[in-house]
Amino acid sequence: MTNEPSSLPVSRRQMLARAGCGFGMLGLAGLLDDHGLLASAQAASVNPLEPRRPHFPAKAKSVIWLFINGGPSHVDTWDYKPQLAKRDGQTLEGMDKFTGFFSNAVGGLMKSPFNFRPRGQSGKMVSDLFPHLGEHVDKMAFIHSGHTESNNHSPALFAMNSGLPRMGFPCVGSWVTYGLGSESQNLPAFVVMSDPLGRGQPKGYSQNWGAAFLPSVYQGTYLAPKGEPIANLKRDPNMTRAQQRRLIDMMRRKNKRHLEQNPGEVELAARIESFELAYRMQMAAPEALDVDAEPAHIKALYGLENKRCSHFARQCLIARRMVERGTRFVQIYSGGMENQRSWDGHNDIVGNHSGFAGETDQPIAGLLADLEQRGLLDETLVIWGGEFGRLPVAQKAKKPGRDHNPHCFTAWMAGGGIKGGVSYGESDEVGFKAAVDKVHLNDFHATILHLLGLDHLRLTYLYNGRRFRLTDVGGEVIHKVLA
Repeated sequence: MTNEPSSLPVSRRQMLARAGCGFGMLGLAGLLDDHGLLASAQAASVNPLEPRRPHFPAKAKSVIWLFINGGPSHVDTWDYKPQLAKRDGQTLEGMDKFTGFFSNAVGGLMKSPFNFRPRGQSGKMVSDLFPHLGEHVDKMAFIHSGHTESNNHSPALFAMNSGLPRMGFPCVGSWVTYGLGSESQNLPAFVVMSDPLGRGQPKGYSQNWGAAFLPSVYQGTYLAPKGEPIANLKRDPNMTRAQQRRLIDMMRRKNKRHLEQNPGEVELAARIESFELAYRMQMAAPEALDVDAEPAHIKALYGLENKRCSHFARQCLIARRMVERGTRFVQIYSGGMENQRSWDGHNDIVGNHSGFAGETDQPIAGLLADLEQRGLLDETLVIWGGEFGRLPVAQKAKKPGRDHNPHCFTAWMAGGGIKGGVSYGESDEVGFKAAVDKVHLNDFHATILHLLGLDHLRLTYLYNGRRFRLTDVGGEVIHKVLA
């Protein structure tokens, strides 16, 4: 037997037979990659928050979501209904008394106690609740035909945040940071702020900004309204910075070695990055949160010196400072747990909405103006909206209010690729149900992702044998509100 290589030529058939497996594997790899079934570079990366390319060119780089917690009344804010005044006190025929939450307190149709007048070049009819925001209607695209499934706060909050009316699913901010990573490696990618006046967090608490089955690094970082904004951020006073760095380096080496042996453990990669991010945030976060460093005219723009709205003004200013420094997603909750502690105007709709509008009107208007003057509005998507709307009928009380309405709500978007001065969809003549060009939450979420350059059909995560997405099995982009 000779060790010399054979000099016999290889036929074409033999060559294809021997190389066929290689060609087949290349083809299979291409098909798997097209369907997102290959382990991505993201999974293998030690830093799961590194910036990633969107599916297509994005209009927006970041999001500031002003969550109007409790369910703002669309017919008393942005959805002008003159028929309510004409039919004030009449019975709404065909209405199921269980539409809202209090079936034994259903009254007749109730006209808005607030005056509306045209604002901006678009002539948008705006409630006098918003004297400052009315100046910016030509930047906004209003959606007047939103609808959801639940008339209860917790499931409705989950639905608005995660697309499904039950806990256990990733929220929009988590999906966005999973898909795009973060432009800042020194600050959280996703930040959440809630009511700082002792009125509590929204129902469902941190489930509203949780990552669920996505790696935990994508959950929202909650900024505490009092005390230290980020818990456990400060270094142990008995440890020097050099000692802390050596400790983190040692943990990183051990964790990285374990990750190399177990490349599928995505939570371990998230844990490695969480230590590094916390270390970097010790220097970056205090500076980013220092709104007192802003000049006097900016503080005045937001209303920081106005006692009525200073708390929300501070949060809006923090949001601008965060997105300016690369944070991907910021969510601010106006209002706390329920009823008079939030926009949940079951009783005294005048006092309830006047109070919360007064807290938010100038700060949000200041945010829009500030983003625009800094050239940031074109790349920042600003969202205003709650978990549902409110009924056009009165809820009987000493001072009447309005009950929950899942059949119709109004939200608006501005900046970040949005066509300003337009309204999409319509409710019926009294604002009871979405009637024209209905917008489901899945459509709302698909549009947000689209503006960020993400295809909602392709942004998926494999969990328990199923590939999940934010928009579940629905979702259509609302192209008519896009610039």
